Amino acid sequence: MRFMILRRADPDTEAGTLPSEALLSAMGDYITAMNQAGILLAAEGLQPSAKSTLVRFQNGRPTVLDGPFAETKELIAGYCLIQVGSKQEALDWLTRWPALDGHGNVVLELRPLFEADDFGEEFTPELREAEERTRADLHTRTQQQQA
Repeated sequence: MRFMILRRADPDTEAGTLPSEALLSAMGDYITAMNQAGILLAAEGLQPSAKSTLVRFQNGRPTVLDGPFAETKELIAGYCLIQVGSKQEALDWLTRWPALDGHGNVVLELRPLFEADDFGEEFTPELREAEERTRADLHTRTQQQQA
C-alpha cells in the first residue's frame, strides 16, 4: 500500500523560516530510517505559498492566481511518499515524526494513493498497460538521473 504523508503548513513555513540545524538533522535521521526500512519512495519540503501559483478551472477555463494564499491550514509544507504493508504500519511511522518540527505542534495527514485495482473494470487492460509503460519509463529516467 502506498501512502502520502502531508505535512501541513504553519505560520513559520509560510514565512519561509528555514529549519534549524537540529531539526534538519532530526528530519534527516527520520528520512534515513524510512529509506533503510525500504519504505521511502520520495520526500521533499515545499517552498512557501508566496512562491506558488494556483490554476483554477471554471467551466473548463483556467484562471491563474499567484500566491501567497491566506489560509495556511489548507496548505502543504512538505510530503513523504511511502510504501508499507498496512495503514497501521504507515501510522506507526507518522508517530515517529521528529518532535522538533513546528516546536512540537505539527499537523500530518496520511492519505492513501489509488492503486490500479481500485478502479475496477473501467481501468481496462489497455489502460493498465499504458500506465505500466509510463511508470517503467519514469523509473528508468530516475535511475539514469541518479547515475
